[in-house]
Amino acid sequence: MKEINVSGQVRTDLGKKASKLLRKEGLIPCNLYGEARNEKGLPEAFSFVIPMVDLRKLVYTPHIYVVNIDIDGKAHKAILKELQFHPVTDALLHVDFYEINEEKDITVGIPVKLTGLAQGVRDGGRMNLSIRKINVRAPYKRIPEQLEIDVTPLQIGKSIKVGQLNFEGLEIVTSKEVIVCSVKMTRAAVAAAAVSDQGEQQENKGE
Repeated sequence: MKEINVSGQVRTDLGKKASKLLRKEGLIPCNLYGEARNEKGLPEAFSFVIPMVDLRKLVYTPHIYVVNIDIDGKAHKAILKELQFHPVTDALLHVDFYEINEEKDITVGIPVKLTGLAQGVRDGGRMNLSIRKINVRAPYKRIPEQLEIDVTPLQIGKSIKVGQLNFEGLEIVTSKEVIVCSVKMTRAAVAAAAVSDQGEQQENKGE
């Protein structure tokens, strides 16, 4: 996984009013969840802020990063856990991070990359990608930037499900029944098949 560096500051003034003021100053409220637990046994959040200008390169990208966060001089290694946007303006409101280390497994969605030209597409079908990410679990150093899936033998009307996939060193968390991609019949393929059938019928009559 690629890594990216950002810097933040500890947040002491909490609450919605304080959060609005921070955003006006170009700062985004963030939480970091790690090993710490509260009295109820739930993950305890460490609150801080990061300038929006530093978060843009992390949030608005298809890539998945290991985030090296410097908070007032203290280093933390994390991944994005959740992003919260304004329902109308789509402005970034809040970011949750999940602290990681080399031993602990993490669960993260990895982008899917289809490789090869499917036989069904060669025959006039259309490739349909149903999901863009597959959730996997592993120590972060084993997690690749993308999951490559060879679709070369895939024919019209056929699909590839998650349960058919296997990636060394990764535990797939997404349900096995989920369809990753499929080749759909198109009007052109139907027409070509009809022409082919007519040709065969004429040949049979000629015999």
